[in-house]
Amino acid sequence: MEHRELELFLHLAGTLSFGRTSLEGHVSAATLTRTIQRLERRTGVKLFDRGPRGVALTADGQRFQAYAEQTLTLWADFRAGGGEPADLAGELRLFATVTACQALLPDLLAPVRAAHPQLRLDLRTGDAATALARLDEGEVDAAVAGIPARLPQTMITRTVAVTDLVLVTARDSGRPLDPDDPPPFVVPARGLVREAAFRWFRRAGIRPVIAAEPDGHEGLLALVALGYGTGIVPRLVLERSTSADRLAEVAAEPALESHTIGLCVRRADLRRPLIAALWSLTRTA
Repeated sequence: MEHRELELFLHLAGTLSFGRTSLEGHVSAATLTRTIQRLERRTGVKLFDRGPRGVALTADGQRFQAYAEQTLTLWADFRAGGGEPADLAGELRLFATVTACQALLPDLLAPVRAAHPQLRLDLRTGDAATALARLDEGEVDAAVAGIPARLPQTMITRTVAVTDLVLVTARDSGRPLDPDDPPPFVVPARGLVREAAFRWFRRAGIRPVIAAEPDGHEGLLALVALGYGTGIVPRLVLERSTSADRLAEVAAEPALESHTIGLCVRRADLRRPLIAALWSLTRTA
């Protein structure tokens, strides 16, 4: 079986959504359907149940999931471990937000690129709130993202940057923050920054009116620049935003929390040569 077919199967087994797997796997819905049908013909079993309540793995599908995971792991280990460490080759799937790609990855990954020029980097971007879920589901091998205070035991992280959270508003709004008469707020739809924002609201005694809840920080700043409300974002995002010249920072009392950004991998993957090399070479980046 083609490794690409197994990768698509595992992605679908994790999402149980043909639409999401089609989108994130960069294949058409028809191609994905044909791929699963082809796997079912070759295995002679039904891998997924499709019904009114959605998609579910069958018992045979669960057995095949274990097979596919083991097959791809063995293949990755074979490709990565075929030579001396300096000759490592293969593919490393890395998730990072757009801001992390711009501000952190060039310095972070430069030693890896220099040591292993044959290494292929599959860089994926998106909503920071989904980073650790993607890593946990096996969609990516590593993630550069915000790190919660309690990380799952299956993962290990190394701090890459620490940035303050800041309040921002449209530069021409001219409105200071008044806890007794607060402005509407724009907060992320999910994730660590949203959780920190609501902890701050409680400490500041603010009952927020939420004007908008965009998926990403860049979209949040665009809405703030348009005058929809006051936003809460990491300072690193603000400094890299193309909307920065249309925004103004607002004093926060009490002060907002800091936001830790880390490189995160699955603990069990540290035995894989590619992940071990990434971990070792980013130690002092």
